[in-house]
Amino acid sequence: MAESWATLGVDLHLEPTGSGGLRRGLTDALRDAVRTGRLAPGTRLPSSRSLAADLGIARNTVAEAYADLVAEGWLTARQGSGTRVAQRDAVPSPGASRDRGAAPRREHPARPAYSLLPGSPDLSAFPRAEWLRAARRALAAAPHDALGYGDPRGRVELRTALAGYLARVRGVRADPETVLITSGFAHALRITGGLLGARGVRTVAVESYGLDAYRDVLQQAGLATPALPYDELGTDTRVLGEAGAVLLTPAHQFPMGTPLHPDRRAAVVDWARRAGGLVLEDDYDGEFRYDRQPVGALQGLDPDRVIYFGTASKSLAPGLRLGWMVLPPALAQEAASVKGTTDTVGIIEQLTLAEFLTSGAYDRHVRACRLRYRRRRDALAEAVAARAPEVTVTGIAAGLHAVLRLPDGLEQSVVQAAAWQGLALHGLSFHRHPQAAAEPLDALVVGYATPPDSAWAGALEALCRVLP
Repeated sequence: MAESWATLGVDLHLEPTGSGGLRRGLTDALRDAVRTGRLAPGTRLPSSRSLAADLGIARNTVAEAYADLVAEGWLTARQGSGTRVAQRDAVPSPGASRDRGAAPRREHPARPAYSLLPGSPDLSAFPRAEWLRAARRALAAAPHDALGYGDPRGRVELRTALAGYLARVRGVRADPETVLITSGFAHALRITGGLLGARGVRTVAVESYGLDAYRDVLQQAGLATPALPYDELGTDTRVLGEAGAVLLTPAHQFPMGTPLHPDRRAAVVDWARRAGGLVLEDDYDGEFRYDRQPVGALQGLDPDRVIYFGTASKSLAPGLRLGWMVLPPALAQEAASVKGTTDTVGIIEQLTLAEFLTSGAYDRHVRACRLRYRRRRDALAEAVAARAPEVTVTGIAAGLHAVLRLPDGLEQSVVQAAAWQGLALHGLSFHRHPQAAAEPLDALVVGYATPPDSAWAGALEALCRVLP
């Protein structure tokens, strides 16, 4: 007896690619139909026998393709209920991925199985044993008064160690008297906002792509944050207009991943000298470079016009809440006054980091992480080239993340598909300034450093499954 419509499910138009065999071609075609929303959540699929007859292929091939997609989470199969498209946290509307003016979606699954969000190192790689040994040595050597309220600039041991390290590794011209210890970059930016406001600055130009949290910090200080143009040479620093300061990531633009062109570096320093402006340099991942000579800190070009920012958040862990500013000598005392009359960063952590730096443990840890992240970057590039040849991997000469350029109009659907797969992932539009003038780009910002080693292979596989 012929099967009824309710048994068969809906008619289904599929075009298996044939690439990699019938089973893979059918699996890819079904996955794409679900990912793009052509097959809505809850839709009942034809039986394996019916679909096999329609396509003229073996029933086992269809059954195996269904089983693959059930295992991946795209489909569900229950006795008596047949095979259906799995219910998801979010459903893309047809054509939603083409709506280039739509606000970016920022929700993710409540408990993602994997995370490739940028901005974090592999926290499982934190050097616990070395850090504990450094803490013991630092505490044993610390004078009793080190445990008091302290100098608002931070412990002199850490300021001295940082001045030497930054000069050696990043080309920063620093003196312990011009270093200010903070509880991270946002704290340093709040101090800077107060400093700029007190000096009559009303506008801080920012990059077209970056973190909105940092723009918010500046805006809360009463500062306007207009976006600078961005092109193949990086942020255009020739059009600063009436800005009193500019916030840049010149060594490795976040998130685009390109260094600021030498002409643009020179232009922003010339502007600062000519207009009396300040350059705020966020050197967030300057220690991690792979395929090129390191780009030194912009601060080395003019220490009197550049405020340099760094943290241990990418090299060690953001939970340490350790950051630093290197200030122009004329602003160092003023910035310390804005910070407050007592130190606000844990003394034990400061003393431990100072010991970590001077003992060479910090250099050893960074070198080990650099090797680990380079291997991950290479694995990411190879996997994308093999499984998603229409996607271009960029911004990978340095840092902890890569930018994956997608075909036009696909960013939002890929991000949503990743969320359905339990993969936390940001599209490039998440980091786009709302006033940016350039045409939006469809891309993903992939934090390949973020997963622990145990989750890296799974995270990479989940990413490849959702790429077009």
